[in-house]
Amino acid sequence: MSDPTTYATQSAVTDPGGLADRLDEVPSDLRSLQQAACRLVFHYRAGGDYAENGIAAERIAEIDTRYADRMFRRIFELSDAPLTEDRPPYQRLVGCCRDSAVFFLALARHKAIPVRARVGFATYFRPGWYVDHEVAEVWDPDERRWRLVDPGLGEGHVDQADGMVIDPLDVPADRFIVAPGAWLACRDGDADPERFVVAPDLEEPQTRGWPQLVNNLIHDLAALNKREMVLWDVWGLIESSDAGELTADQLELLDRLAKVTSSDDPAPEELRGLYDRDEFRVPPVVTSYSAAASEPLRVRLER
Repeated sequence: MSDPTTYATQSAVTDPGGLADRLDEVPSDLRSLQQAACRLVFHYRAGGDYAENGIAAERIAEIDTRYADRMFRRIFELSDAPLTEDRPPYQRLVGCCRDSAVFFLALARHKAIPVRARVGFATYFRPGWYVDHEVAEVWDPDERRWRLVDPGLGEGHVDQADGMVIDPLDVPADRFIVAPGAWLACRDGDADPERFVVAPDLEEPQTRGWPQLVNNLIHDLAALNKREMVLWDVWGLIESSDAGELTADQLELLDRLAKVTSSDDPAPEELRGLYDRDEFRVPPVVTSYSAAASEPLRVRLER
């Protein structure tokens, strides 16, 4: 088995920088860490009406906050309250599931807990749909397994499909489909790719079906290599997928990627070898299709 402690240290994205001491405010148990992360984000699409929650419309720009140190800095600008306290929506970062995951990773890694982000699709938001989502995996040393934790999910969330209450500290693997599993299921004909979407009501072709499956598969590889990207960043083979130009060789490469990353314990050298390919490696500049911008952004990464 590979060493899970690889994921117990901060990445360039999750490093809280000079605010590390403030993370000591949160106890080290999993529930406290998850609840703290959950209370720090107002979801820019699912959180409700901005005005009714006291949030200025221009604050949607916060969704592009990329690094944890700046995310925490914004949190403490909005309120200097301890991270253990609940916050009204207007004192939370406007963001999405990725931001809840980054907050959780930063908090858990600060406690030297092995944790990594996973990108995939949740079945517990819209019955009949696999909705684009990012969660975390925490190494459980007692059970010797990676446990799925949803940092953005409140207690008592009910899957409307069958009334099951989803435990955010141990999400069943059939309720969150990690991207490689989704890819393989669709390639094998066991799932309909058209049911895999950012949101059922979004009609943009790149946010559903095969382009979204490719997007999440490559984002998941980046996360396994501790590059926790903004979910609307595109690069490498994602851009070819958006253009509908995948070749047979590229499809074969994506199949190989999915088989490696669907393993419970992918070999580090295989993860790194795949990530180092031009098709998958995060370049110094990415294109970001932000909902806060009228045109795609060209973003030069700082770290």
